[in-house]
Amino acid sequence: MTSSPTSRASRSPDGARGDLFDPQCPTRRLLDRIGTKWTSMAVKVLAEASPEEVRFAELQRRMAGISQKMLSATLQGLARDGLVGRRVEATVPPRVYYRLTPLGLTLEEPLAALREWAEAHMAEADRANRRSERQQA
Repeated sequence: MTSSPTSRASRSPDGARGDLFDPQCPTRRLLDRIGTKWTSMAVKVLAEASPEEVRFAELQRRMAGISQKMLSATLQGLARDGLVGRRVEATVPPRVYYRLTPLGLTLEEPLAALREWAEAHMAEADRANRRSERQQA
């Protein structure tokens, strides 16, 4: 029995592989969440600390330019996806710690390859952008 892309997407919660080209497939939403610069940075910081936990304030300090609100939203999304674990110490104020889950650790290698590619080809992309801007002016 063959399955269509739509049936694969509808079965993805039970472990079936997704189909990026199916508009209804949850793969697209997951890629939206993991494909951001903030997710890549958070995963890198947490992977470097693994298996230790990292406090929220330390994550924010290491991820220059991220707002508290954006970091909170990024971590909440990663936790919802099962990529990050969160632990709260009941102190005043509460201390919140994060770590990558085993699933989250599997994301570090592909994100590291993407970060490396971006750093290696940044100058070429910048030159192409400047050429394009000059041509449009």
